Amino acid sequence: MLHKTGISLLTLTIFLTSWIHLSGNIILSDEDDVVFVGSGMGSRMIHFGHFETEIFLRHPDKNLKIRNLCDEGNTPGFRPHPSREQEEQYAFPGAKELIHASLKADTKPKGHFPTPDEWLSQLHAEVVLCFFGFNSSFDGPREAERFKKELDAYVKHLKSKPFGRNTPKIVLISPTAVEAIEGITSGKAQNRNLRIYTQTMSEVAAANKILFVDCFAPSLNWYQNGDSHTIDGALYNDHGYKKLGEFLADSIFPDKKPKDSLKKQVHQAVMDKNFFWLNDYKVPNGVHVYGRRYNPYGPQNYPFEIEKTREYTVNRDQAIWATLQGKAYDLVSADVQTSELPAVPTNYLPPTKNSKNGLIEYTPGPKAQTKIEVAEGYKIELFADEKTFPDLANPVQISFDAKGRLWVATMASYPHYRIGDPLPKDKLIIFEDTNNDGKADKQINFADDLHIPIGFEIAHDGVYVSQSGSLVFLEDTDGDDQYDQREVLLSGFDDHDTHHAISSFCADPAGAIIMSEGIFLHSHVETAFGPQRGSNGGFYRYDPRTRRLIRHAQFSIPNPWGVAVDAYGQELFLHTSGTSMSWMLPGMIKARYGANLKAPDIITSNKVRPTSGIEFVSSRHFPDEVQGDILINNNIGYLGAKQHKVIDQDPGFTTEYRQDLFVSKDLNFRPTDLEFAPDGSLYVVDWQNALIGHMQHNARDPNRDHKHGRIYRITYPSRPLVQPAKIHGASIKELISNLELPELRTRYRTRRELRGRDSDAVAQAVKAWAKGKDERLQLEALWVSWGAGRLDQALLQNLLKSSDHRVRSAALNVLRFNYSSIPEASALLEKAASDPHGRVRMTATVTASYLPRRVGLDVLEAVEQQEINKLYNQTYDFAREVLNRMPAELGAKEKKVVQKSGIISDTKGLTTIRIATLVEKMKYDTPSLTVKAGKKIRLVFANPDAMPHNIVLVNPGKADTVAMAALNLGANGFDLAFIPPSKDIIWASKLLNSGEEEVIDFKAPAKPGDYPYVCTFPGHHILMRGNLQVVK
Repeated sequence: MLHKTGISLLTLTIFLTSWIHLSGNIILSDEDDVVFVGSGMGSRMIHFGHFETEIFLRHPDKNLKIRNLCDEGNTPGFRPHPSREQEEQYAFPGAKELIHASLKADTKPKGHFPTPDEWLSQLHAEVVLCFFGFNSSFDGPREAERFKKELDAYVKHLKSKPFGRNTPKIVLISPTAVEAIEGITSGKAQNRNLRIYTQTMSEVAAANKILFVDCFAPSLNWYQNGDSHTIDGALYNDHGYKKLGEFLADSIFPDKKPKDSLKKQVHQAVMDKNFFWLNDYKVPNGVHVYGRRYNPYGPQNYPFEIEKTREYTVNRDQAIWATLQGKAYDLVSADVQTSELPAVPTNYLPPTKNSKNGLIEYTPGPKAQTKIEVAEGYKIELFADEKTFPDLANPVQISFDAKGRLWVATMASYPHYRIGDPLPKDKLIIFEDTNNDGKADKQINFADDLHIPIGFEIAHDGVYVSQSGSLVFLEDTDGDDQYDQREVLLSGFDDHDTHHAISSFCADPAGAIIMSEGIFLHSHVETAFGPQRGSNGGFYRYDPRTRRLIRHAQFSIPNPWGVAVDAYGQELFLHTSGTSMSWMLPGMIKARYGANLKAPDIITSNKVRPTSGIEFVSSRHFPDEVQGDILINNNIGYLGAKQHKVIDQDPGFTTEYRQDLFVSKDLNFRPTDLEFAPDGSLYVVDWQNALIGHMQHNARDPNRDHKHGRIYRITYPSRPLVQPAKIHGASIKELISNLELPELRTRYRTRRELRGRDSDAVAQAVKAWAKGKDERLQLEALWVSWGAGRLDQALLQNLLKSSDHRVRSAALNVLRFNYSSIPEASALLEKAASDPHGRVRMTATVTASYLPRRVGLDVLEAVEQQEINKLYNQTYDFAREVLNRMPAELGAKEKKVVQKSGIISDTKGLTTIRIATLVEKMKYDTPSLTVKAGKKIRLVFANPDAMPHNIVLVNPGKADTVAMAALNLGANGFDLAFIPPSKDIIWASKLLNSGEEEVIDFKAPAKPGDYPYVCTFPGHHILMRGNLQVVK
């Protein structure tokens, strides 16, 4: 439970001055369109609906349309969206020059999503309610004058635009104050700035003679009654939004009395309408609807889906009006009358013609089990399948709870809900094996009304779940293993591509949840501590105890689908195209919007792609020699798991391939996650789908499966299973003794359970237990005290003196997250900056990047006195840029080396050409070239993109033929650089990783014609191609 601390009462003077610009009010006309614009305070209203309800209740006969265009992270001039071009990230002409410098980075957005003005015009906005100031307030008092100019320019822009019948009536609405919550925030620092920005907004309103509503001062007064209004101090809960909704409606429409007898019915109708509006304005999988992957398949269905969605939304407008006016309205019949969606054709090819595809005739689970080969000495068995448990459709992530039960997230609605279908019913299922025969025999649906739960983490008090653009907490309050309370904790995560959204949740040793996020996405998540912005691949870290969210790491990577934490707290992660596994620490420098670090690969051989699911081998049931190995799933081509030995190598890690643990000949086998069970056996999730490509097929291809799914269990029969440790119902003493067990997952689940016990009792018990233990076990004690919010600072300082660099680095990471509460932190960090081991020094550098400029630079200078591993130079370069407050845009300009592509030189004997890849655009920068037949050509091919690419010149008309042949190389593709044996290939480059170049000398074909060049890395040929025109 969170307890609020007291704050001083407001003086009457402050309260009265908050109403200075509340002269006048807004009068609505019949059929007015009311539009919300702005940031998170307005955006989150769509999840609660109370303000809209209050507006409707005060205007029952007006037949209003209310639409919410707010989005987390917005400022008056900055409106980021991944499906708008870069110059359309700004709200009005000249806005880029007025916004904060940190928001000007080129984040490579792409698409045709309407601009802010286009939305307002489409909606015929007669009234615009503006929610701004919160995000900008974190820029501090020095930026208040700049914000004033930005806001004033936006208001003047709105006043010049007749979106509806006339130019709109405008209301400026200030942010609410931050509520003091014990253990979370006092709110004092934030409120100092919010007060300044509220005053600034009132001045802009007065200068432009528009209505201003001050929510800041009244909200401070609301907090005095002892009720909880917020989740983290800033983000309002349901109670807070009820109070705010009534206040705003009374302030803007003071002469209107609400029709309160209809409040419940109207609110229900508003929430129904908001579901469909959300699936229009923030449609999941927007990359296919509006973005860079709209072509070639999007036109087949998405314009029609959007149109039908809007018809559904209008129907719900009418349902709201009918409710207000006491009239009957047959919503079901109205929906039936909406547009019919066209049938979507399939482009499915059998695996003989496209090796990525499976078979549309599905092999039954028991028979599919016989098609899986395991390494010598291992055994695999079917634990559950869709025949026994029909709800097991498209499982994506698993986790074991304290009772030893297996939780599974299913996503039958993937890639996302389609309008006209039944509402999504994705699930969190609990499976049990009650008779210990290795097969599930009991199912409980903890949740069955979810949509794309692509990540979840069990906690001591509930479950944290990814829900499109939100992080949601589900709680079972009555113990029946079904959730009955749901809270939207954070919103603003991007689901522009639903399989890139926050996913593959994994807790760190303190219980903070690491969430993966893929390329193309632009997330802007507001918190009580400021907006956390992310772009194009990275990770978030959310601490449920402190309510802190940070951009944990930001890399230039495609899709990260799995994080594993070793015995010393070091994090390794997968990212798909490559395939690659990387070390997290080098990218944990404080993130800047638009600045992404490269992620060096530590897999040295036996690469396959793409991956999803990573797990350290840590089970006494498995052989001694494989303990500490890493397992990596693969689900295209090679259908199984590779096993690599992890080797400590200053500053990080390297690997050696050990074996294929399992591989299937069932072409629909798609392993997406794996985890060791309490008994030491290994469980594997099988997504089970004939179609796996997201950009190679229409999202609605009729051969995408929504019914199948399996779970397998792997054992090593010659060794006994592990006796499961007692966790559920165990005493604190028993739980702490579990920390001595060798299994990583047992300790993981034990720490989770301890975080739900009395913090003081846990801290006292673990401190006593740690005395005399070796340093590895003392590290467990340190983590437990940290997770309890009772950090053992004496133990921390002792472990920083360890002779083991792994322990020192782990302890320093604890110091990093508790820096402000440790009196000796500065001196301890200074010492770590000169540590003999590179990992400790890198941890010091990461810590320094979050400190005040001069302090951080001093630490960095000390670190750089010793040799820096060249592989990780960028970590230190980025840290310096962060500390020097260099915006990503400026950093990019200073680093940019202008290199011309196309024909570089053309002499009598040689034509020199350059072709490079475009970063994050899946294209070559030179779509066409013209050369003379038989001429000697020198090609410089460069790949600055994060993904691997090649370039292959082929005979006229043969690009697709060669690309499909490359695709059919399957698991052998990497060994051949995805260059298939073909007489149609004239020449081919190597497969270049990020930052590599190759020079190719060749003679132009003697026969004139159009010769395509194409990237044959699987899936890339659809967009990545060009034409070499050969002339006489």
